[in-house]
Amino acid sequence: MLIIVTLTLLTVGLIMVYSASAIWANFKFDDSFFFAKRQLLFAGVGVIAMFFIMNVDYWTWRSWAKVILIGCFLLLVLVLIPGIGMERNGSRSWIGVGAFSIQPSEFIKLAMIAFLAKFLSEQQKYITTIKKGLLPSLSLVFLAFGMIMLQPDLGTGTVMLGTCIVMIFIAGARIFHFVILGLIGVGGFVALILSAPYRMARITSFLDPWQDPQGTGFQIIQSLFAIGPGGLFGQGLGESRQKFFYLPEPQTDFIFAILSEELGFIGGTFVLLLFSLLLWRGIRIALGAPDLYGSFLAVGIISMVAIQVMINIGVVTGLMPVTGITLPFLSYGGSSLTLMLMAIGVLLNISRYARL
Repeated sequence: MLIIVTLTLLTVGLIMVYSASAIWANFKFDDSFFFAKRQLLFAGVGVIAMFFIMNVDYWTWRSWAKVILIGCFLLLVLVLIPGIGMERNGSRSWIGVGAFSIQPSEFIKLAMIAFLAKFLSEQQKYITTIKKGLLPSLSLVFLAFGMIMLQPDLGTGTVMLGTCIVMIFIAGARIFHFVILGLIGVGGFVALILSAPYRMARITSFLDPWQDPQGTGFQIIQSLFAIGPGGLFGQGLGESRQKFFYLPEPQTDFIFAILSEELGFIGGTFVLLLFSLLLWRGIRIALGAPDLYGSFLAVGIISMVAIQVMINIGVVTGLMPVTGITLPFLSYGGSSLTLMLMAIGVLLNISRYARL
């Protein structure tokens, strides 16, 4: 079931990336398949990686978790160095050459999940204490979050942070400690928002996008203008109007808006049901894993996917402020797609040993 759901989402994503990007790609690159070809390439690499990792015992990641995490931290440092890191839309988040690049902040999400699963499985008896359990785990998480914010990339950092907090909560941390951390976290997020005018503008535009319809509220308004006319059955595949230079780069963060416009409420619900099946299967695997490491690893992977889906859909439908988060398996983006397929490969391997 997990393989079928994943490949179905991937197929829908490939179709929608072409449909959403064809007009923009033809205008900018004189090739309507520009984004679709690259997405297909990364999908191929990701699927190969998924089936390869599916056959690697998940205990292997326990042995290499520290090395992989250190490597990802080094990449986060390199991406901040001018001349090495590539800057796009105000964020220095990529390393690579030309159109082919990787986003280290995407890969540290999986590296952090693997390492935290190892730490929590070995130190679970201390998780109710601050000194030996909570503080060591959160210190590393906040270090990674801080480095991601230097790029800056609040969306990816939020997904990683949220995923790790879910893992620590599942491990048995005290509710009281989470209340204290929650209050500190709210204060920290307020500080992050106030420290950057564009983030504050996103908050105000989220509350009332029509205050600045040509500026900060533009993306939300255009997204809603795509979803609304979709109705029950949609305008038809390929018949979106908002992709004609209204919704900026519709093949990335706002691809669900184009999907809803073309395939309607039925199409959008179908995609959400697929994600729900993925979540349900991931929970079953986590509950049936033969050891604590497998359980925590599965919880981390499925939490990462679920949090990313909720944030993306929330942004697209105007329920959350705009932040740069891709929709797993559907949005255009090589690093995100490859990372997600690799993560599913790990989950598939755990399911081989799980009592389902």
